[in-house]
Amino acid sequence: MSDPVSPDPVFPDTDPEVAARRRLHLQRHRRRRRMREWRQRIAFWVGAVLVGLAGLAFAWLSDHSFGLFQQLLQHSAWWPWLVTPLGFALLAWLTQGVLREARGSGIPQVIASIQREEPDLRARLLGAPVALGKMMLTAGALLVGGSIGREGPTVHVGAALLYGFGKRLGLHGRRTLSGLILAGGAAGIAAAFNTPLGGVVFAIEELTHMFEQRFSGLVLTAVLLGGIVTLGIMGPYSYLGDLNLNLTWGIGWLAVPVAGVLGGLLGGFYGRLILPTEKGWLGRMNALRRRRPVAFAAGCGLALAALGLCSGQHVFGTGYAETHAILSGEPVTGDGFLLWKFLANVVSYLAGIPGGLFSPALAVGAALGPWMADWLPGVSLAQCALLGLAAYLAGVTRTPLTATVITLEMVGSPDMTLPVLAVCLLSSAVSGWLMPVPLYHALSKQVLDALTPKRD
Repeated sequence: MSDPVSPDPVFPDTDPEVAARRRLHLQRHRRRRRMREWRQRIAFWVGAVLVGLAGLAFAWLSDHSFGLFQQLLQHSAWWPWLVTPLGFALLAWLTQGVLREARGSGIPQVIASIQREEPDLRARLLGAPVALGKMMLTAGALLVGGSIGREGPTVHVGAALLYGFGKRLGLHGRRTLSGLILAGGAAGIAAAFNTPLGGVVFAIEELTHMFEQRFSGLVLTAVLLGGIVTLGIMGPYSYLGDLNLNLTWGIGWLAVPVAGVLGGLLGGFYGRLILPTEKGWLGRMNALRRRRPVAFAAGCGLALAALGLCSGQHVFGTGYAETHAILSGEPVTGDGFLLWKFLANVVSYLAGIPGGLFSPALAVGAALGPWMADWLPGVSLAQCALLGLAAYLAGVTRTPLTATVITLEMVGSPDMTLPVLAVCLLSSAVSGWLMPVPLYHALSKQVLDALTPKRD
């Protein structure tokens, strides 16, 4: 009498043939899972490198576009009266159809695509035509003198690029796709400013708005790779130069509450001016913009040309040169630059053209420096400008940690950590009195409302 066949140790009490099939099935499942994990890693790693390269290409295109506008200015100061209104009108017309989601900063679109996971909605917000259109139209806005930046659009392009690349590799998991969008946006901000830590904090504080959100190592690696690409090609540099500032304890700390309050009030007021409303004269203006978007954009272009004439032609573009000059202690603008650049940022956004808020916000914040330095003893112009820059950025975005980290990385001044953090926290709190909902999240709600069909 033969001995009975012993049960399978992996699948006890089963027929050996059934156990063999189950083992084979388990091996295939493990193999598919490993392949899926490797596809996921490749999507994050290779995609982040592509985001870094795209960010550098976008920076080159934007700089050369604005360089052509500056050549027009050198030829004649009257060119903006023709080029800017016509250019704004053309950009507004081009963004009426399939490129509608290319309008504005791009960060609200990324936030909306993280909050809502519907494939159709993400396809509209992060599609290849929108990403390419964002790059080209933002460069076009700088070509005609728009007071805009490229950092927000770089976030949009980065999120779209990494999301699209992951889809091409066959990734469909809910958390994976959200992670790709998050990592792409964060890598975009890291590549735009050469601020890897700023990209990480930006992703946590702004894009997710939840500190308890799981932030995986793949996302961190993607942000790091985006920064490494920029570092490898451009070399080590700080976006606004290595200032090595410090603020000693004492009377000089008076600049912290002054800058925090001024930056918060000005940042909150900016948000109130550009956020859509149905009340008062702003409501009537928004109604006109909805009815006649192209004509309204042309009017904004005329207003920007007038502001350029008042400011000595310093309100156009990102404001990088003016910001750098103020931080260096050798401003090339007058005392009125603060007002003119602030208004230029407002009319450029209200025009509905593609373009970001970060760089122009830095210029307005730095312009607080000359005003403060005249009144505060023991504080240099560069120190006042740095605190004003950080305060206004935090006041506009209501993200104090992001504003702190990005500011410190842009100027290479680690000794200013405590005063910059303090001024950003105060400014964000003050801004909240005027703008209870953070700007980008209020704008993302507007994006979602426009894409969601209204129910009867």
